Amino acid sequence: MSQGITRADLSLSLQFADARHRALLPRHKVQRWLCAALGAPAEITVRIVGDDEGRALNRDFRSKDYATNVLTFDYQHEPVVVADLVLAAGVVEREAAELGLPVADHYAHLLVHGALHAQGHDHEHDDEAAEMEALESAVLTGLGLHDPYR
Repeated sequence: MSQGITRADLSLSLQFADARHRALLPRHKVQRWLCAALGAPAEITVRIVGDDEGRALNRDFRSKDYATNVLTFDYQHEPVVVADLVLAAGVVEREAAELGLPVADHYAHLLVHGALHAQGHDHEHDDEAAEMEALESAVLTGLGLHDPYR
């Protein structure tokens, strides 16, 4: 799959239930990161939430009782990718600190990761993980960002 679409091919809803990182995620940056990871036109909602909402969603939809960094709810893969990406601000912030990365760079990685999931990519098995990680690396380095797998 060829990665990368134009902003005209992306309908983006950007929501902040937890607004502490709003300044780190201007619409144009989120669009750029998502467009680089998408291989088809898309309708994506990105919602930044607090850890409590992230935990509730992870528990209710994945039966895992903890807040995770990004949840992807993919509804359609083609001809238009339709998905919700939910990111828990506190988890993203803690992980970025542990990795020694700027918070915005970690958001970029997780948005790319979520966009790949929205297109049907997964990492449950080693071969799938290797393919998805290679795509993430290519997209992120293409954006001039840190390769999370090196």
